[in-house]
Amino acid sequence: MSETPLKRINKFLSEAGYCSRRAADKLIEAGRVTINGIVPEMGTKIAPNDVVAVDGEIIKNTKEAFVYIAFNKPVGIVCTTDTTVEKNNIIDFINYPKRIFPIGRLDKPSEGLILLTDDGDIVNKILRASNNHEKEYLVTVDKPISQTFIQRMSGGIYLEELKQTTKKCKVERLNSTTFKIILTQGLNRQIRRMCDYLNYEVQTLKRVRIMNIKLDTAVGTYRELTNNEFKELSNLISSSSKVFQPKKNDRKS
Repeated sequence: MSETPLKRINKFLSEAGYCSRRAADKLIEAGRVTINGIVPEMGTKIAPNDVVAVDGEIIKNTKEAFVYIAFNKPVGIVCTTDTTVEKNNIIDFINYPKRIFPIGRLDKPSEGLILLTDDGDIVNKILRASNNHEKEYLVTVDKPISQTFIQRMSGGIYLEELKQTTKKCKVERLNSTTFKIILTQGLNRQIRRMCDYLNYEVQTLKRVRIMNIKLDTAVGTYRELTNNEFKELSNLISSSSKVFQPKKNDRKS
C-alpha cells in the first residue's frame, strides 16, 4: 500500500483556499504559521495528520467547490487581505462569507474589475506575465492626447524606477482626453508611470476587462463567474491542470 505523499506547507494553504502560495511564503517567513504547534522552516512538508495553523487558527482543506468572483472595485479600496493594516481593504468591503483573496491588485486611486477567489493554484497562472493575458483599461488624462502620446505608449516606455521597459501594447484614443489601453503585463502602477513619463497626469483609471471577463456590475458590487466564463478562462490558462467543477447552484450563461 503506497503512502500518501507529503505536501509543501505553502501548497497546502493554497489548496485550502487560505491564500496564494506567494502569500503563504510570506506568512511562513513572518513566523505566523505553525505545524503541530511549531513554527516551520520555508519549504517544510506536511503529512495528512499534521495540524496547520495561521495566527493560531487551524486551517483545514475541506475540498469544497472553489469560488470565483468578479468585483467592481471603487476608488479608495485597497487590494489587500491584511485586514489589520488597512481599514478600507477589499476583504472587509466585500464581506464574503468565505475566505477569499484578490488575484493581483488594482491601485487604491483606480477602480474597476478585479477577480477574487479561494483557489490559490489559479492565481499565479493568471498573473504570470509570460502568458500574455490581456487586461483592458479606460484612462482619462489632464490634457489633450497627441498622436505622439499614443505611439510612445504603445511602443514601450523605459520606467527608470522599475529598471524595465514596458511591453508593446494596444492603445486607442477615444476622445481628446480619454484612451483605451490593453496590457499583457502588470507592473506596479504601470499606466500611471507611463503617462507620467510623457508628462501626462492620470485623472481616472478603470479596468474594464481581464482576459474574457468583462466589467458588468455596478461600482461596489460583485457576481460569481458563470460556467461558460470559467471554462473559457480555463482555456486561456491551458497550462493549468485544473478541471472545472461548477457548483450545483451556479447559474448558466
